[in-house]
Amino acid sequence: MPAVDGVDGVGGLAGLAARAVDALGEWGVGLFTLAETVFPPIPSEVILPLAGFLTRQGSMNMALVLGTSTLGAYLGSLLLYWLGARLGLERSIRWLSRVPLMDREDCEKAADWFSRHGKSAVFFGRLLPGVRSLISLPAGAGRMHLGTFSAFTVAGSGIWNALLIGLGALLGAQYRLIDEYSRFFNVAVYAAVAAVAGCLILKGIRRRNSRSGRGGA
Repeated sequence: MPAVDGVDGVGGLAGLAARAVDALGEWGVGLFTLAETVFPPIPSEVILPLAGFLTRQGSMNMALVLGTSTLGAYLGSLLLYWLGARLGLERSIRWLSRVPLMDREDCEKAADWFSRHGKSAVFFGRLLPGVRSLISLPAGAGRMHLGTFSAFTVAGSGIWNALLIGLGALLGAQYRLIDEYSRFFNVAVYAAVAAVAGCLILKGIRRRNSRSGRGGA
């Protein structure tokens, strides 16, 4: 298998995404992780391995990618921490549940995780998809010490990001895996698009039924 030259050797949607990440640069990856922490556009499980792949190809600096992605995740977590502290848990959950792709069940799962595991939930929660971002809400609502919250968030986010970036770097060294990853990426993107559409349709149906129920009452 010939060596892959930058992103030119990656085809399909994976190639388009890799070129987009390459154009964003290291600080763009940090901005993405900030946005991904607050809202769920494309998960870090997709973007950070691509960034790691580009570090292996020499297009990005691995230390800077790790630093900016962790900083972005921390700043996004601070926003949710502040929201929980400002509005309280119930009001912040109610507000976030109105955002597309944000489900009340996910927020409540994060709150339950925090209530069962305490402060350590912030660290370990950063390693669990579905809990990673939202664990900041109950931490803020519970007035967890900001220094402890910051230390656990940075540590957990750094480990998670390093794993994903390292996976991408390993992919860059194993050229035979690139075609397999490209196929997986294409399927994942199509599945994500279908999930987004389904989620928006279900939310619309629920809101319409809720309004109809209030009108009938």
